[in-house]
Amino acid sequence: MKIINVLLFSLSFIPIGMQAQSSDPNLNVLVGKWKLDMSPQDKTDSNFAMMNITRIEGNSFKGEFYREGVDIKEGRVITSEGTVYAALISGDNSGTYNTSFYFMDGVLHGTTHSLDKDFLAVWNAIKISE
Repeated sequence: MKIINVLLFSLSFIPIGMQAQSSDPNLNVLVGKWKLDMSPQDKTDSNFAMMNITRIEGNSFKGEFYREGVDIKEGRVITSEGTVYAALISGDNSGTYNTSFYFMDGVLHGTTHSLDKDFLAVWNAIKISE
């Protein structure tokens, strides 16, 4: 019995960081301003856009996409197997954009599709501010 008490006492000193981590990441990792590299496969192109996620409520989020003043419509976010996934609709006078992305190792990896402009863009994004 004495050995069990010693073991239990010893275990109480294990740092919190060493205990099992939750498989559901915090969705608020997406909140902030992001710089989108719209052509990551072409290092000679410097085509950048922005995303500013201002608020997450439940499985929805608000903000701007592509440039300031272009509101995110129907932003949705989920987690699956420890990864954050999101999708949104945005649009301006040039058309509607359907975008989806996931968060991995501090980077967003996404695609944006426009039927009106007949294109599909692959992009990466890094957070530039909270």
